[in-house]
Amino acid sequence: MTLEELNALGASAATRELLRCCGSRAWAARMSAARPFASAEAMGASADGVWSELTEADWREAFAAHPRIGADGSGGSGGSRWSENEQSRVATASAATLERLAAKNRDYDARFGYIFIVCATGKSAAEMLAMLEQRLTNDPEVEIGIAAEQQRQITRLRLDKLLKEAR
Repeated sequence: MTLEELNALGASAATRELLRCCGSRAWAARMSAARPFASAEAMGASADGVWSELTEADWREAFAAHPRIGADGSGGSGGSRWSENEQSRVATASAATLERLAAKNRDYDARFGYIFIVCATGKSAAEMLAMLEQRLTNDPEVEIGIAAEQQRQITRLRLDKLLKEAR
């Protein structure tokens, strides 16, 4: 999809496409309404601005659209194929690492009330496990900010993917 094609979509179609990049309905609707974008850079800046104005509930909605690290990507909405690709290095992890990831993911969810969100692109399972274990020590107020920043990074990468994806 080109930027021009995204700009030309109707509001509901644009929102649907943008939801593939970020699972927050408020973010996608506001981004759709912000069109037309003059450039990919302007779209990215708008994405960051809209993200920073959302509520914690909107952030949590976006987090919930992702599969857990190391889990089957089919549970995520919209960008499932992207999630699988982003987490592709997890596929080479040992069974023991995958078991620890699963256990720590459950601990994280119990502690913070949402899934562990990390910009997984280029990271090994061991790197993500270390990040997960470290982030479990954070205060909830600190962690929500870290998780929101990770989601922002994921969204920016996915906006690039959206514009590069062949239709």
